[in-house]
Amino acid sequence: MARILVSGGAGFIGSHLVDTLLQRGDQVIALDNFFTGRKVNIAPHKDNVNFEYIRHDITEPILLEVDEIYHLACPASPVHYQHNPIKTVKTNVMGTINLLGLAKRVHAKFLLASTSEVYGDPQEHPQKETYWGNVNPVGPRSCYDEGKRVAETLACDYRIGHNVDTKIVRIFNTYGPRMLFNDGRVVSNFIIQALKNEPLTIYGEGTQTRSFCYVSDLVDGFLKFMDREHEFMGPVNMGNPEELTMIDLARLIIELTGSSSELTHVPLPQDDPTRRRPDICLAKKELDWEPTVSVRDGLSKTIEDFRARLSQGEE
Repeated sequence: MARILVSGGAGFIGSHLVDTLLQRGDQVIALDNFFTGRKVNIAPHKDNVNFEYIRHDITEPILLEVDEIYHLACPASPVHYQHNPIKTVKTNVMGTINLLGLAKRVHAKFLLASTSEVYGDPQEHPQKETYWGNVNPVGPRSCYDEGKRVAETLACDYRIGHNVDTKIVRIFNTYGPRMLFNDGRVVSNFIIQALKNEPLTIYGEGTQTRSFCYVSDLVDGFLKFMDREHEFMGPVNMGNPEELTMIDLARLIIELTGSSSELTHVPLPQDDPTRRRPDICLAKKELDWEPTVSVRDGLSKTIEDFRARLSQGEE
């Protein structure tokens, strides 16, 4: 039985990871400051003797005894990470330093949840891990993009300088139950608008693409990566290589919800990537991992969750 720390453990992805680790029989500590995390996500485990949660901001150091650290703590949607950009940078830099320092002290394995945003608005398509990216360092998204790039640098430096067993995952668009309604991401926006029969907001022409990975597939990839031996650290892309335009995604969600919504177009935000699709050859080769949940099936499960939460009065 491993003792595992999940920073951001009450968040969308973090809470699904917590569920899986507890089902596996591990002891889990969820660390969260509840900026975007929600207590309801971890409430089912409150009486589990193998689970505890600590309200803590990782920009402050913490001392714990653990075997593994999954570092997921950071707002991941533009609405939230742009709310306080300086705090976002602090979370990515100071928070990562604090948790890497903990990993060094207690000899814990460390998995960094990085992001496809390190590729910026990519000039390579699909994106391989060897691509260095096209990021605007002074744009509105840079607090997150550059913060994660520094976090990757720190993970490498702690591995080289202190022999910490670090692993870097570059997460592409992930969706599923427990996404926040107001996170500003396209899947949650479209589902909420469709369920309310409101117009679906398309930025620009809607020809820009994204690739959507269901949350259970991502969690499976995390576990496979953490279980790998020390020699492979990544970075490794994790996402669904099935590419969709925003127009096609909107039409699919209208179909699955049975909505009467129409489409409306608004201007494209600054630095919004035009194409985003992972090359996952490395994940297939090194981790024997690839997504198994189709976008249609994953969206159906997500819509069911959103519909239930809306009926309960959640805003």
